[in-house]
Amino acid sequence: MLVAFRWISLAEGLSLLTLLGLAMPLRAFGAVDLVWPVGMAHGVLWLVYVVATLAVSHARGWSVWAWLLSLLCSVVPFGFVLMEARVRRALRAASMSAKAAA
Repeated sequence: MLVAFRWISLAEGLSLLTLLGLAMPLRAFGAVDLVWPVGMAHGVLWLVYVVATLAVSHARGWSVWAWLLSLLCSVVPFGFVLMEARVRRALRAASMSAKAAA
Protein backbone atom coordinates (compact mmCIF):
# COMPACT_ATOMS: atom_id res chain seq x y z
CA MET A 1 0.00 0.00 0.00
CA LEU A 2 2.86 2.39 0.75
CA VAL A 3 4.43 1.84 -2.65
CA ALA A 4 1.19 2.78 -4.40
CA PHE A 5 0.82 5.81 -2.13
CA ARG A 6 4.36 6.85 -2.99
CA TRP A 7 3.58 6.80 -6.73
CA ILE A 8 0.32 8.67 -6.22
CA SER A 9 2.10 11.31 -4.14
CA LEU A 10 4.80 11.77 -6.77
CA ALA A 11 2.27 12.03 -9.60
CA GLU A 12 0.17 14.55 -7.70
CA GLY A 13 3.18 16.66 -6.74
CA LEU A 14 4.58 16.68 -10.26
CA SER A 15 1.17 17.61 -11.67
CA LEU A 16 1.06 20.61 -9.32
CA LEU A 17 4.52 21.67 -10.43
CA THR A 18 3.52 21.25 -14.08
CA LEU A 19 0.43 23.36 -13.54
CA LEU A 20 2.27 26.14 -11.71
CA GLY A 21 5.55 26.03 -13.59
CA LEU A 22 4.49 25.28 -17.16
CA ALA A 23 0.79 25.62 -17.92
CA MET A 24 0.15 28.90 -16.12
CA PRO A 25 3.22 30.74 -17.47
CA LEU A 26 2.45 29.54 -21.00
CA ARG A 27 -1.05 30.97 -20.70
CA ALA A 28 0.26 34.22 -19.21
CA PHE A 29 2.61 34.75 -22.15
CA GLY A 30 -0.09 33.84 -24.65
CA ALA A 31 1.74 30.88 -26.14
CA VAL A 32 -0.81 28.13 -25.48
CA ASP A 33 -3.54 27.55 -22.90
CA LEU A 34 -2.89 24.23 -21.15
CA VAL A 35 -4.31 25.28 -17.80
CA TRP A 36 -7.63 23.46 -18.17
CA PRO A 37 -6.31 20.00 -19.15
CA VAL A 38 -3.35 20.12 -16.77
CA GLY A 39 -5.55 21.54 -14.02
CA MET A 40 -8.15 18.83 -14.55
CA ALA A 41 -5.49 16.11 -14.40
CA HIS A 42 -4.07 17.67 -11.25
CA GLY A 43 -7.53 17.86 -9.68
CA VAL A 44 -8.22 14.19 -10.35
CA LEU A 45 -4.80 13.21 -9.02
CA TRP A 46 -5.38 15.34 -5.92
CA LEU A 47 -8.67 13.57 -5.22
CA VAL A 48 -6.96 10.19 -5.63
CA TYR A 49 -4.22 11.43 -3.27
CA VAL A 50 -6.76 12.43 -0.61
CA VAL A 51 -8.43 9.01 -0.75
CA ALA A 52 -5.01 7.33 -0.63
CA THR A 53 -3.95 9.37 2.40
CA LEU A 54 -7.13 8.33 4.18
CA ALA A 55 -6.48 4.67 3.42
CA VAL A 56 -2.78 4.79 4.34
CA SER A 57 -3.32 6.85 7.49
CA HIS A 58 -5.96 4.41 8.68
CA ALA A 59 -3.84 1.35 7.85
CA ARG A 60 -0.67 2.80 9.39
CA GLY A 61 -2.36 4.35 12.44
CA TRP A 62 -1.39 7.95 11.72
CA SER A 63 -2.76 10.63 14.00
CA VAL A 64 -5.16 13.24 12.66
CA TRP A 65 -2.31 15.76 12.72
CA ALA A 66 -0.10 13.52 10.59
CA TRP A 67 -2.96 13.11 8.12
CA LEU A 68 -3.52 16.89 8.01
CA LEU A 69 0.21 17.38 7.45
CA SER A 70 0.05 14.99 4.51
CA LEU A 71 -2.82 17.04 3.07
CA LEU A 72 -0.84 20.25 3.59
CA CYS A 73 2.06 18.68 1.69
CA SER A 74 -0.29 18.17 -1.27
CA VAL A 75 -1.06 21.87 -1.70
CA VAL A 76 2.42 23.28 -1.15
CA PRO A 77 4.77 23.17 -4.15
CA PHE A 78 7.52 20.61 -3.49
CA GLY A 79 5.58 19.37 -0.45
CA PHE A 80 5.48 15.94 -2.04
CA VAL A 81 9.24 15.72 -1.40
CA LEU A 82 8.52 15.69 2.36
CA MET A 83 5.96 12.94 1.89
CA GLU A 84 8.44 11.02 -0.24
CA ALA A 85 10.97 11.14 2.61
CA ARG A 86 8.36 10.01 5.13
CA VAL A 87 7.19 7.12 2.97
CA ARG A 88 10.78 6.05 2.28
CA ARG A 89 11.46 5.91 6.02
CA ALA A 90 8.32 3.83 6.55
CA LEU A 91 9.25 1.46 3.72
CA ARG A 92 12.79 1.13 5.05
CA ALA A 93 11.48 0.39 8.56
CA ALA A 94 9.05 -2.18 7.18
CA SER A 95 11.79 -3.96 5.24
CA MET A 96 14.09 -3.94 8.27
CA SER A 97 11.41 -5.47 10.48
CA ALA A 98 10.65 -8.07 7.81
CA LYS A 99 14.33 -9.00 7.63
CA ALA A 100 14.54 -9.21 11.41
CA ALA A 101 11.50 -11.49 11.54
CA ALA A 102 12.95 -13.82 8.90
